[in-house]
Amino acid sequence: MDILQQITQEQIRTDLPELMIGDTVRVYVKVKEGNRERVQMFEGTVIKKNHGGIQETFTVRRISYGVGVERTFAINSPKIDRIEVVRHGKVRRAKLYYLRDRAGKAAKVREKL
Repeated sequence: MDILQQITQEQIRTDLPELMIGDTVRVYVKVKEGNRERVQMFEGTVIKKNHGGIQETFTVRRISYGVGVERTFAINSPKIDRIEVVRHGKVRRAKLYYLRDRAGKAAKVREKL
């Protein structure tokens, strides 16, 4: 079991900022198109985090042209170029699924001061 833990510890990324539920983040993702690779930004609110060491994931939600879009990212994935925390949100829940039913200003999360 120690060998398995050593291998996973080597692959865990430490260069990314600490994400909290309710934060507004910009995730820069490497996208491959044909033989070219470019970096695409996805900005939204973190509504969910799944812990689990090497398998840790987080879900970001945004509204694009009136349609809610959610993307789940693996934190330790090499496809993530970098993550910027735009603002910290003040929330009282671990999962913000209720934002799926909200629209407009009601879907906003208050900023932590």
